[in-house]
Amino acid sequence: MSIFDSIIIAIVEGLTEFLPISSTGHMIIASSFLGIAKDDFTKLFEVAIQLGAILSVVVIYWNKFFPLNKWNFYIKLIIAVIPALILGFIFSDKIDALLESPLTVSITLLLGGFVLLFIDKLFKTPTVESEEQISLSKAFMIGVWQCLAMIPGTSRSAASIIGGMQQNLNRKLAAEFSFFLAVPTMAAATLYKLLKAYKESPEILTNKDNLIALAIGNLVAFVVAIIAIKFFIGFLQKHGFRLFGWYRIIAGIILLALIYTGYLK
Repeated sequence: MSIFDSIIIAIVEGLTEFLPISSTGHMIIASSFLGIAKDDFTKLFEVAIQLGAILSVVVIYWNKFFPLNKWNFYIKLIIAVIPALILGFIFSDKIDALLESPLTVSITLLLGGFVLLFIDKLFKTPTVESEEQISLSKAFMIGVWQCLAMIPGTSRSAASIIGGMQQNLNRKLAAEFSFFLAVPTMAAATLYKLLKAYKESPEILTNKDNLIALAIGNLVAFVVAIIAIKFFIGFLQKHGFRLFGWYRIIAGIILLALIYTGYLK
């Protein structure tokens, strides 16, 4: 992976991680056009640059995460992340196998797109308007919904936002709680992958070129994610999810076309 490749993939990650359109699906499409081999480092890179993306959430919502005396807020995040931690640990190898299946990603992109076309009409009367109103049980159920994102192409953001709306959160709050939940979820997944990679293939993380690519990738993902989050919140409040639904459907069709033509194995 060249520095140019790492920047492009990081831009894709930053743009798509917090939008309900599947960062995994878009990185697969980007990688195929760049001709990047799916070696061990590339797979690790696509997970590790999430650290830059989640740091953007902490920066944007600094007052929500700090000072460290908001125990109720942290408890909600801990409870919400438990389902993903348990299922992620149990099914780690199967999830990795699914990540290598572009067909799975294309199908879930399409199905998720059709869901987003109608999601605004399904949840029209939210009753939870602030994070303080989110109960522990609601936080847990949102965490359960987030587990759907273990199927590549589903989108962690889409799953947790829909889960929030199903728990009667308004659109803006559902999106913001999805961002908050991303911090412990993605941090745990990334650190697990880094530790696993270091244990199994330490040369990957001691290679100077790889470390430079990771540093640049995280920086780019951080900057782009800040822009994407601010755009998404404003757009969502005015227009809802319908456009993202159509976008997912188009992306899924493109991915299926790449598979059908043999461009993407």
